[in-house]
Amino acid sequence: MTVFLDGPRMPPARGGKADALVILLHGYGSNGADLISLAPYWAGALPGAAFVSPNAIESVPQVPGGYQWFPISNLDPHLMEQGAKNAAQSVDRFIDRELEKYGLDESRLVLVGFSQGAMMSLYVGLRRAKPIAGILGFSGVLVGRNLKEEMRSKPPVLLIHGDRDPTIPIAAMFDSAEQLAAAEHGAQWHVSYGVPHSIGQDGLDLGGAFLASRLKTKAITPAR
Repeated sequence: MTVFLDGPRMPPARGGKADALVILLHGYGSNGADLISLAPYWAGALPGAAFVSPNAIESVPQVPGGYQWFPISNLDPHLMEQGAKNAAQSVDRFIDRELEKYGLDESRLVLVGFSQGAMMSLYVGLRRAKPIAGILGFSGVLVGRNLKEEMRSKPPVLLIHGDRDPTIPIAAMFDSAEQLAAAEHGAQWHVSYGVPHSIGQDGLDLGGAFLASRLKTKAITPAR
């Protein structure tokens, strides 16, 4: 079942028509308002980019204002794969609609995900027929056992993970990089030392530089 997605937005910092699009997918129990807060850090490096952070497809029981891409109680790979597969159609439809809205093609799109949102960004981004400009994943993990057979494009990937993450251990990042390599793709990766299940300043800076490089704009040092 496809769910209509929407969420908070930030228009291009320079005003006018967007020349790039950054879609941010939040983590389990969070919402689009949380992840759109990353946009101001990167707006200076991407003055022509529009940012949008949709709420996930369903509410989390007993978590007011919290959403999930799929139910998750542990890191069971089979459950995560099925959950990502079920949610992928809604995310794909959202991407298609947003690209059409802004008059852009996939080469002007980067997907950014945190935790469960990183799982979705990787799952969807690697299976789209036309390669997007890049995938930036924070504190997530690659899901799906048949990536080599299912992968339809190979956009650049940057994975960033804190070495003090108790929710998704940093080993997940290395496993993800190895799985991408086994599928004849690859990823850049970065360890944020001393960072738990969150995004550190180094991750913000590197993430902004990645977005700017993929969307062909000049990065600037974000305000602190």
